[in-house]
Amino acid sequence: MVLKKSGRRRRGALKLRPVARNCIFCKEGKNPDYKKYQELGQFVSDRARILGKDRTGVCAKHQRRLSREIKRARILGLI
Repeated sequence: MVLKKSGRRRRGALKLRPVARNCIFCKEGKNPDYKKYQELGQFVSDRARILGKDRTGVCAKHQRRLSREIKRARILGLI
């Protein structure tokens, strides 16, 4: 705990619960697709931002593909 001169605590980042590192795309043997925009919705926040792999549990390989497909769906107006 570090105190500022005014005696207040520093605000830290919110601590989030860790998510299990089980990639659903690796388990099911499929890749993310922009045409399945309903499935992509679970990887997007309520403010339409792409959630990180630490929040979704997706592996790095599929996170890169997932972000590309979400961006494609946005451009086409599906999301």
